[in-house]
Amino acid sequence: MAMRTTISGGRAQPGPPPEKMPGHWLLAKMGKRVLRPGGIELTRRLLEELNIGPTDDVVEFAPGLGVTAQLTLARQPASYTAIERDDNAAATVRSYVHGPHRRCIVGDAAGTGLDSESATVVYGEAMLSMQLPQMKSQIVQEAHRLLRSGGRYGIHELCLIPDDLAEETRNAIAHDLSAEIHVGVRPLTVAEWRRLLESEGFLVQSAASSPMHLLEPWRIVKDEGLGGALRFFWNVAWQPTGRRRVLAMRQIFRKWKDHLAAIVLVGRKL
Repeated sequence: MAMRTTISGGRAQPGPPPEKMPGHWLLAKMGKRVLRPGGIELTRRLLEELNIGPTDDVVEFAPGLGVTAQLTLARQPASYTAIERDDNAAATVRSYVHGPHRRCIVGDAAGTGLDSESATVVYGEAMLSMQLPQMKSQIVQEAHRLLRSGGRYGIHELCLIPDDLAEETRNAIAHDLSAEIHVGVRPLTVAEWRRLLESEGFLVQSAASSPMHLLEPWRIVKDEGLGGALRFFWNVAWQPTGRRRVLAMRQIFRKWKDHLAAIVLVGRKL
């Protein structure tokens, strides 16, 4: 099948056609900038709990389109390093990252190559949920290695509710999400996310959650602003393949609305 193009950093880039594209990149192609499960409000809550300031050395895993990167840089940290595995996404983030001690590196969050104890803050959003259990642990271990004693690690992820959700239901949710988003999705319960951080040497200090309303029209307006939301709705309306997939993703989120949520956790390195 011939490769088509996507837009990244204002440039056409090769990529899969819309029917094969991972869900988060399809939404970005449609014009959606905020791709985190809890929307911009939960991202802001994450940054508030991390309390990033001028003395902090920050590492962000998987910055995606760089929306959170811009919010972090507005806090004027001493340094900022993004680790992004996708070349096109890294190019987009670099368009926001200027000045000394600010950079975006193409690399793997499970093995960044950065110096141990070189950061005071590490965070990542909407990336652990897509990993197998062993890789989840490796990424959290890497965050722990990078942080100095007392450093803060934050995550913003998809979660399952309640904690005693039946295995059959968990499997059905994972199957439906993976089938529609075209990326393996393996969210954990709130208790399991906490245990993951605690098992790798973090003391969880704060937690917040919100319903999974990523593709509800009112949330899109709230996250993107009126102008951004109208552009997204226009693009979805006039691109049939994209429209079918966006509506299918929203249908899955609505189907499992009683068992899907977004969570933010912040832990301190012991």
